[in-house]
Amino acid sequence: MNEWQGEILLVDDDAGNLLALQALLEPLGQAVLRARSGEEALRLVHEHDPCVIVLDVRMPGMDGFETARRIRARERSRHVPIIFLTGVSTETASAFRGYEVGAVDYLMKPVVPEVLRAKVSAFVELHRKNAALARAQAQLRALAARLISIREEERARIAREIHDELGQFLTGLKMDVTWLRKRLRKDQAPLLDKTEAMRRLIDSTIKVVRRIATGMRPEILDDMGLVAAIGWQAKEFQKRMGIRCRVELPAAHPDLGSALSTAVFRIFQEILTNIARHAKASSVGVQLQISAQRLTLEVVDDGSGIAEGAVHARESLGLLGMQERAQLFGGEVSIRGSPGRGTTVALSIPLPLAPSPAPD
Repeated sequence: MNEWQGEILLVDDDAGNLLALQALLEPLGQAVLRARSGEEALRLVHEHDPCVIVLDVRMPGMDGFETARRIRARERSRHVPIIFLTGVSTETASAFRGYEVGAVDYLMKPVVPEVLRAKVSAFVELHRKNAALARAQAQLRALAARLISIREEERARIAREIHDELGQFLTGLKMDVTWLRKRLRKDQAPLLDKTEAMRRLIDSTIKVVRRIATGMRPEILDDMGLVAAIGWQAKEFQKRMGIRCRVELPAAHPDLGSALSTAVFRIFQEILTNIARHAKASSVGVQLQISAQRLTLEVVDDGSGIAEGAVHARESLGLLGMQERAQLFGGEVSIRGSPGRGTTVALSIPLPLAPSPAPD
C-alpha cells in the first residue's frame, strides 16, 4: 500500500453492514479496513492512520461517540475525517453530540450509496492532495538541508584558505618589509616612515583576514563545541557592539554533532545580527540549556521591541532562515516582543535527534 494513499476505515458491529459498505466504496479504488468494535477501530487507527473513517454510532461496549473521542485524542489522528452512520432517525440531539466529538458528517441508515460514496471520495481526494503537498514539503526540506550543508562546507573551505594561504602570504610580506626596514640607514627617514606604515597596514590586514575567516567558520565551534562557541560569540558581540551580554551556559553537555551545533550557532548569530541592526538595546541575556530530551536557547534584549507584523513578514528572511534551520531538526523558533519592551527569541529542539539530513 502506498504510504501516502491512506485507507478507508469502516467501523460497524454488524459484519453484513461492513461487507455492504465495502462493496459500496470499492469503485473508489481505495484499500478498506474493517473493524467490528470501537477497540478494534482504535487499534487499526494506531497501526494505519486512515484517511477517512465511517463509524457506526450504536455499538455494544464502546459506542461510536466514545470511539471518535479517543481517536481525536491522538495527535496523529486528530484531523482524520469521521462520518457517523446511525439507524435511528429521531436522535437530533445525538447528531449534535456527534459533531461535538469531531464528526464531519452524520448520515442516516440506510444510506444513499451515491451520497456516501461522494462524501468519502471527497475526503480521499483531499487526503491525496495533502499527501502530495507533504511529500513536496519533505523534498523541499531535504533540498534545503543539502544546500545548507553545501554552504557550510564551502564556508569552511574558504575560511581555511583565507586563514592559511592568504595569512601566510601576508606574514611573509610583513617579514620582507621588516627585513627591508632593518637595512635602511637612519638618514633615510622617508623610506623608514613608508616601511613602518606598510608594516602597520599589513598588521591591520592580517587582523581583518583573521576576523573574516573566523566569521565564516569559527575554529572554536569545531575544536571546542557549541557551548564554547556561544560564549565566544557573545563576548565578541559585546566587544564589537558595546552591548552588555549576560550569558548562562551549561557546565556539561552531550556531543550534539556537527550539523546540529552549526545550526544552533548560526541561529544565535542571526539573533545577534538582528539585535545589532534593529533593537537599539543596551543589554542582552543569553541562556543555553541542554538536557537529555531538549536543547533550548533563549536570547532576551531590552531594546525597542518587535511588532507582531514583523515576526511574520515575508520580507524577514533572517527570521525565516532561523525557522528553517530549526525545523530541519524538528525544532522551532518563537519570537515574542512588543514596541518599547524588548524582544525574546527562543529556540527549542528535541533530543535525542532523529537522523539529521546528511550530505550525499
